[in-house]
Amino acid sequence: MDLGKKLSAIFIGLFLSVAVFANGTVFQAKELYNEMKLNGLIKYDVFVQGVEGFNKIDKKEKNILTIVDFSLPSTEKRMYVLDLEKKELLFKSYVSHGKNTGDLYAESFSNAAESNKSSLGFFMTEAPYKGSNGYSLRLAGLEKGINDNAMKRNIVVHGADYANPEIIKTSGRLGRSFGCFAVPEDMNNEIIDAIKGRSIIYVYADKLKLAKERYVSLNL
Repeated sequence: MDLGKKLSAIFIGLFLSVAVFANGTVFQAKELYNEMKLNGLIKYDVFVQGVEGFNKIDKKEKNILTIVDFSLPSTEKRMYVLDLEKKELLFKSYVSHGKNTGDLYAESFSNAAESNKSSLGFFMTEAPYKGSNGYSLRLAGLEKGINDNAMKRNIVVHGADYANPEIIKTSGRLGRSFGCFAVPEDMNNEIIDAIKGRSIIYVYADKLKLAKERYVSLNL
């Protein structure tokens, strides 16, 4: 059997084992998606991946899940802050990607220092602080080799003038960060206060590997 066939067999086996494990969680995600009336707001598959990963993560202290969908252009609101317990969409916001990640679309991602690129996967929010970008929120990357250098890279949530939607009118896209999740200044404080203190952020893009591999790599 050639290498390609071997890998395919392995991935099929992993998928089947994960599907059995996550069956109940998939059902819960579907219920939440319908009850929260998210159809047309958040892609169903992205939501399911986020909720299933959320359910696997220990030591979280809030039932808040933030989804960032980097498969969408920066001209669209692609950050969603969800209260899974209350079944409420708290915020829908613009969010910038890293300047070396792409122009209108986020296309290239990295975990490396000084890459000025965004990272994908699951993050846990830590404590807020006041820094050079004002009120900001530290993030811990939860996936080895994908985003676990977030703290070292100072990847945070913060407000920025270049993340304000008015920029789109003149440049055709939102401004870009050095890899941080920059949001409009008038929403920054509210978003940070809602998600601070060990809630979960899931950052998705089309280049992110399939859901089965997310659960295999998420060894927490």
